[in-house]
Amino acid sequence: MQVEWERDPGRRRQTVASVPSQGFAGKVSGARCGLRACVTAAGLTCLALSVVVDAGYRPSGSEVASTSGAAVLTAASGVPPLAAGAAPAPRRVPSVPVPRVRAQAAIILDPVTGETLWERNSREVRPIASITKVMTVLLFLEQQPDLSREVVISRRDVYRASTTYLRRGERVTLRDLVHLALMASDNAAARALARVSPWGTTRFIGRMNAKAAELGLQQTRFTDPSGLDEGNVSSAYEVSRLIAEVSERPQVSQIMRKRSYQIRTSRRARTIRSTNKLLGTRVDVMAGKTGYIDLAGYCLAALVQLDDERSVSIVVLGARSNAGRFAEARRLVDWLSTQASVLLTSAAE
Repeated sequence: MQVEWERDPGRRRQTVASVPSQGFAGKVSGARCGLRACVTAAGLTCLALSVVVDAGYRPSGSEVASTSGAAVLTAASGVPPLAAGAAPAPRRVPSVPVPRVRAQAAIILDPVTGETLWERNSREVRPIASITKVMTVLLFLEQQPDLSREVVISRRDVYRASTTYLRRGERVTLRDLVHLALMASDNAAARALARVSPWGTTRFIGRMNAKAAELGLQQTRFTDPSGLDEGNVSSAYEVSRLIAEVSERPQVSQIMRKRSYQIRTSRRARTIRSTNKLLGTRVDVMAGKTGYIDLAGYCLAALVQLDDERSVSIVVLGARSNAGRFAEARRLVDWLSTQASVLLTSAAE
């Protein structure tokens, strides 16, 4: 009898063919040959499977079975499953918990790489209120005006201005107007800057929109220089880029980092304080601006420096309260510095 081994899709089997008898020695010799063939085939099968796994093969869904949470390779074409521990399970990347934020829209942006590290509704177009004044001051200072020049506050500047330290008929320097607009979010000051610009108020607003287009802010539109109008809109993503842009302008960012400043008009002197309550806290603010109208909610845009001296833009739009916007910004800084520090490493790579 001659012993042969053949492979079929389900198993290995022995087939028998009738041949002339060769005696006991011939039978023993044939059996030994068959045994050696069996051992050799089994060894080659295991070796081939090991090479495939080591080369990075990942089984399809039909070939994977779950065993105590680990993926194992099941039998395919008659190959038995690998023993436990024969092939390491794929490395799992630790999940990053989601920060607890209630604002309508928010973002953390790496201004160097342009990478969004975390976001919520960051491309949604929303009113941005007094964050508008960031563009107002940026555009005004680009004309390199004489900041010691005095201007007279007009009736239109203070009319229904809501928030202002100024009174009609007062003379005040352009330098003080810039501080008022950025620090105290003074609406009359922002209006006065646009009015006394080389273009006048209407054309100044047109220039604000042209500047936004120049910076690639396609979702951003301005309708007045103060932000009181609900037509001043943008997205958290584009506001984060705008605050990063102005942080590179020392003339603007240095004012944004001041907690207090004394102005002097033709009638009186006043100490103004920044509306940005992140200043003076453990958060290292490099630039920032607040905003609020009813339709916008409480808003904040800031560029902050982390412990490793890297900077990120953090924007919160539509928070529920004045204190809430600062609490949520601090929460995002803490989340990024601790639980989500892996994102900073990934962005750096």
